[in-house]
Amino acid sequence: MRGPVVVVGDTLLDRDVEGVVSRLCPDSPVPVLDETSAVDRPGGAGLAAVFAAAQGADVVLVTALADDAGGARLSALLAAAGVQVYPLSLSGATPEKIRLRARGRVLLRHDRGGASGEPGQPSDEVLRVLAAASAVLVSDYGRGVARQPALRAALAATRAPVVWDPHPRGPAAVPGVHLATPNESEVRELVPALPGASRLATASRGAQGLRRRWRAGAVAVTLGGDGALLCHAGSTPLVVPTPGSAEGDTCGAGDRFAAAASLALAQGALVSEAVQVAVAEASAYVAGGGVATALPPPEQSFPPVRRAETNRRPGSAYGVAGPGGERVGVAAVATLLAEVRGAGGTVVATGGCFDLLHAGHLATLQAARQLGDCLIVCVNSDSSVTGLKGPGRPVLAEGDRARLLAALSCVDAVLVFDEPTPEAVLSWLRPDVWVKGGDYATGGPDAVGLPEAEVLRRWGGNTVVVPYLDGRSTSDLIARSAGGRGTGAGGRPQQPVGLVAPVSTTRERTR
Repeated sequence: MRGPVVVVGDTLLDRDVEGVVSRLCPDSPVPVLDETSAVDRPGGAGLAAVFAAAQGADVVLVTALADDAGGARLSALLAAAGVQVYPLSLSGATPEKIRLRARGRVLLRHDRGGASGEPGQPSDEVLRVLAAASAVLVSDYGRGVARQPALRAALAATRAPVVWDPHPRGPAAVPGVHLATPNESEVRELVPALPGASRLATASRGAQGLRRRWRAGAVAVTLGGDGALLCHAGSTPLVVPTPGSAEGDTCGAGDRFAAAASLALAQGALVSEAVQVAVAEASAYVAGGGVATALPPPEQSFPPVRRAETNRRPGSAYGVAGPGGERVGVAAVATLLAEVRGAGGTVVATGGCFDLLHAGHLATLQAARQLGDCLIVCVNSDSSVTGLKGPGRPVLAEGDRARLLAALSCVDAVLVFDEPTPEAVLSWLRPDVWVKGGDYATGGPDAVGLPEAEVLRRWGGNTVVVPYLDGRSTSDLIARSAGGRGTGAGGRPQQPVGLVAPVSTTRERTR
């Protein structure tokens, strides 16, 4: 494959709540579900991207993420699955689908998130990655991403094979797609069936109608356990049966089908070959237990930490505010983002361990705050610091580090993240400016660029470096506290430098 497989579409947050039903509600004849476990995962286009990444493909997801806890959780889940997220802004809330299950059977699906929000404009980097794709999958869930005019123009212009997985509430496929993959019910909504027509006749008539309407190369109608029907330029459709029994949970089977077809086309398969591969993959997926067994539990990607230290919200990948921590956590950050962006302001962010807060940290934070209308500090969690720094670190627990930072007048909000790099949290925050203090941009021949620069380019953000105070080091502070002196620049013994205590908690906002 010459470039990444790019998935474009609406991403939802799916949650499966498993429980036990042993009684009826006393005030209404409905079952009472006693929850025993809950698992979050990306849904919609996000699930299709995860399926493609699980096959070892280089996968880019172009999707809209909201400034809320659901958007933050999706960013973390997608990063853990190896999906590169190129986010668009999204007004409104993250759409969520919650399935209440008992003994593997769905009792009720609860949808929330309200009406579809308006996705933002794609960056130049998004348009570039679409032009360089080896294949593109449009996973439309009717919430607006597939309607975005600039994206549609880029999809129509790309030379890569395009697979379009439509939705009845979504727009028509752009002209010239290689393959559209509606299911039976979607075909019936898009092309009314003739009275008394057989199932195959209805699927064939609908597929041919959509192929002509959308000027598509081919349309494959998925038929559940009976495989798929492929209509292309010839007058005779191709029926691809399933290789065996495919009974089971079909949630996500359409996404698995479309992802498998896209990967096959990216590798040079004919459309008929791609559909055969997709039928086999989707059938094996359903027979194997569906989404519950196809994806590893998210907990494998997020090492648990002690809730007493972090006061985490269940199901959230990031720390939330505890006592005295009203500026800490995803809710505080989401409120701040809405306020600043609503006023047309500039969002600035920085990150690090901040294990022992010292004057060098303070200088960097103060310089960063001057670059915009708010400063959000992303702090590595305890488990993340240990992974980066080794046993014995951090010295201060993440809750204490977050509260100390939030008390500084130059800091507007603090977010704790678990991953070793801030890629996931940056994909959710989408800061206009990412700031680091250090020698990344000295101009010398051995200068190292900021590793976050490539991530910021995905939405048109910028990375900058600000000067740091020479000779200030957390490691030196730790060494001196253990009886050593530590060294400053050039190996010179350094005079003790105290920890920073916030001299003022007055909020100096310039929004």
